Amino acid sequence: MQAPTAERYHPTWACARKDMVGASLGSSRLWFTTAEGIVTEVYWPRIDIPQIKDLGFIIADDQGFWVELRRLGAYSVSLPGTGVPAVEITHHHPRFTFTLRVCPSQRRDVLLLSFKLEGDETLRPYALLASRIGADADNNMAWVGNHNGRTVLWAEQGPFGLALAAVTSDGADAWRRCSVGCLEASDGWQDFNRNGRMTWEYDSAGPGPTTLMGELPNQATLALGFAISKEAASTLAVSDLMEDFEAAWDAQRGVWEAWLTKCKIPAVRADIDRVLALSATVLKIHQDRTYCGAAVASLSVPWGDSSQSRGGYHLVWSRDLVEAAGALLAMEAYGEARDMLRYLIATQQPDGHWFQNQWLGGTAFWQGLQLDEAAFPILLAAALNDRDELKAIPVKDSIRRATSFIARTGPSTGQDRWEEDAGVNTFTLAIAIAALVEGSAFLDGEAREFALRLADCWNARLEEWTFVQGTPLAKQFAVGGYYIRAAPTDVLTRDGAQSEAVRILNLDHDPGLPANAQIATDFLQLVRYGLRRPDDPAIVDTVKVVDRLLKTDTPSGPVWHRYDNDGYGEHDDGGPFNGAGRGRGWPLLTGERGHYALAAGEDVFPYIDAMMAMGNPVGLLPEQVWDADPIPKHGLSPGKPSGSAMPLVWAHAEFIKLCYSRALGHPVDRPSATWNRYRGQRPKIACDIWGPNYRPRRLCAGSTLTIALNGPASVHWGVDGWTGIQDIDTRDTGLDIHIVDLAVAGLKAGQSIQFTFRWRDSGSWEGRDYEVVITDVGGNGGV
Repeated sequence: MQAPTAERYHPTWACARKDMVGASLGSSRLWFTTAEGIVTEVYWPRIDIPQIKDLGFIIADDQGFWVELRRLGAYSVSLPGTGVPAVEITHHHPRFTFTLRVCPSQRRDVLLLSFKLEGDETLRPYALLASRIGADADNNMAWVGNHNGRTVLWAEQGPFGLALAAVTSDGADAWRRCSVGCLEASDGWQDFNRNGRMTWEYDSAGPGPTTLMGELPNQATLALGFAISKEAASTLAVSDLMEDFEAAWDAQRGVWEAWLTKCKIPAVRADIDRVLALSATVLKIHQDRTYCGAAVASLSVPWGDSSQSRGGYHLVWSRDLVEAAGALLAMEAYGEARDMLRYLIATQQPDGHWFQNQWLGGTAFWQGLQLDEAAFPILLAAALNDRDELKAIPVKDSIRRATSFIARTGPSTGQDRWEEDAGVNTFTLAIAIAALVEGSAFLDGEAREFALRLADCWNARLEEWTFVQGTPLAKQFAVGGYYIRAAPTDVLTRDGAQSEAVRILNLDHDPGLPANAQIATDFLQLVRYGLRRPDDPAIVDTVKVVDRLLKTDTPSGPVWHRYDNDGYGEHDDGGPFNGAGRGRGWPLLTGERGHYALAAGEDVFPYIDAMMAMGNPVGLLPEQVWDADPIPKHGLSPGKPSGSAMPLVWAHAEFIKLCYSRALGHPVDRPSATWNRYRGQRPKIACDIWGPNYRPRRLCAGSTLTIALNGPASVHWGVDGWTGIQDIDTRDTGLDIHIVDLAVAGLKAGQSIQFTFRWRDSGSWEGRDYEVVITDVGGNGGV
């Protein structure tokens, strides 16, 4: 009998606050998650394709009493060993105890679940699965099927099929009554909600978001199999059920413990060692098997139980990937880091950049351009090279193209690292400058020289673009000035741009704050990468403001917000982020603040302890923690995970790096050539580079002026009102930028330079004249 379908439905994902995530280390291509004490999204055959929303249980007596385990909220989670991704979950109720163990098969694309219901003998368990085959809710089909004499629950969509089989301890078919249905019309939960017990027994459902339900004995083993058809999935599932669950459990424990012994994890302190091991496991789990080197940001959809997003965080960001690779390098997992670099080279775009984020195969999801994401892969290649672990990876062409993109599009970015605002951002600029320096070692001749000159120029202009003084905020906190969150792109071409409003996304109403009234933690990267000293007055003053405005002391320890007036987080009433909200504290920012503390000679343990305390009982680290009064109905407690992504790979990578940095005495991911070039000192330059995007209006007397253009041209120039006119052809740097040096070092303050240019390929003139005035202070003004 066909199950009724709802005219309207709202298929969401599962809770993002995961209890645990897992995968095998065998040939299986399956990843699982658990949250609220049940299995949630399962991914197959790639880590970016979720196939179900959740697989949970209802406990009922067929007399009107029933309870859904995920709503019960009284459960505990344990692992069979430190860092081992298999899960034992125990639910407690006055009438029963339900124990569930979950682990993947090592050899088959199958997830195994063994359960036991103890207590009131009138109670029975009912398994309830919500399918989202192929990450698609609209076109799922479901059946109660028969596979070679066994009852099996099936679902299919396109090229994917799943099968849920069940056996008793003697291998007999464990299913009793079964039904399939459609969300919000005929699903199993609706049956219990309306009737207090299982009354429906539909044998087919769909198309739509389908559910599968079946009654079970008080002890059984389930196998959730995936394949290219429901029948093939059934064969896999039943095959795995013919093996002993205890053997599968022991195998999962054995292979992961063996893998962890190979990781170079330092002994710090017992509780820290436990989270370090789990963090290593999290990094390993989030790597794909088909696309070696690809890793997603998180096996979760932020606020998934209210979201229909097909992307979530199971996508690849080059930034997150390199942050994870940095932690792997610290652990001396060089092979995995090399695979990540190979994957990045394979997905680099022709002009040198990487997509904002992408599916594993390299197809873009979001369409933004972020300068740091073009720079990070260069840093990974350089870090491998520093350790003599680059081996035979041919990186020169990739680095040249990435360096070219940075030089042509920087120093501003289309989006900052939080994927929001365009402009000049200190974090992004620190990454870009370091990439120019580190990448120069792989370049030749003019390209190498220009990359270094550009890095020095940008480094010298940091304060001019991003540091402000004399503002109401500076006066409020009695500081000489501070680095702002982001300077509008106009700062590169005209004076006073820091007073322009920078839009704050994710708020119901943008407050219209000028750039010089917005502050963020991003400037800490300047110290981490050796561009500024930790005791630089500008850094020290900004730390004072940030610690006053963005720091929250929680029962778990201090946590920092991304920037003031951030809207990416739950609403004040605990409701989920829905395009607007209030930003919460990020544990990874506690780690970044800890790296600054290390550079400043302070104790790092308070930051390590805080990050650990912000995790869940198992040790998973979240994207954000709640930082207000507790709201029990939403499961929100101060200093504990919010409803955003958990685990966040970037947070675990930052935790690993902070622990290794403490042992090393400096940031483990500090780029060596960048540190050796600057050692925290602002470079003194006797030149300035006009273009392609930075257009200084002043030049310090005695300096050389270089004109940099995105194509070959003839520069037509003169001084003091076009006297002594000359025409000079640009030369190719090898980075798709063409430059010419103007002989103006002998000009005195008060004189001026006028120029324009004629494009060589088209023969057309630029169509406007430019002027640079010689002064005692160069650039566009500022510090």
